[in-house]
Amino acid sequence: MNNNSHSIRTPMSRVRGLGAARSGTDHFWKSRVTAVANVILTVPFVVIVMMLAKADYAGAMKIVGHPLAAILLMAFITSAAIHMRLGMQVIIEDYVHSEGTKIVLLMFNTFFAVAIALASAYAILRIGFAG
Repeated sequence: MNNNSHSIRTPMSRVRGLGAARSGTDHFWKSRVTAVANVILTVPFVVIVMMLAKADYAGAMKIVGHPLAAILLMAFITSAAIHMRLGMQVIIEDYVHSEGTKIVLLMFNTFFAVAIALASAYAILRIGFAG
C-alpha cells in the first residue's frame, strides 16, 4: 500500500492542490502576480511622475489625459491596491486573534483598498475626459 491509500482527499483534490480551505495557493499567486506587475508598472509610473513634476497645470492635465499614461496609471493603482489589500489581509489574519475584530478589520481593509482604487480611477478618468 502506498501513503495515499490512507488519505481522505480525493484524487482530483490532490491534482488541484486544494487544501481544507478550498483555496489552494490562490492568495500566494495573486500576491506574486501583483508584485511582479508593480515592479513592471513602477517604471512608467516614475517616468510619468517625473514628467508631471516638470509640467505646469495645463501640461500636467495633458500628460495625465493622454490615453497611454492614463491606462498605465490606472493599471499601477489597481495592481498596487490589490497587492496592498492582500498584504494587509495576511497581517490581520496573523496578528489579530479576536474573530469579530478580525472580520471587521478585513472588511475595512477591503473597503479601503476599493475606495483608494475608485478615487484614483475617478480622478484619472475625470482628467482624461475633461480634455
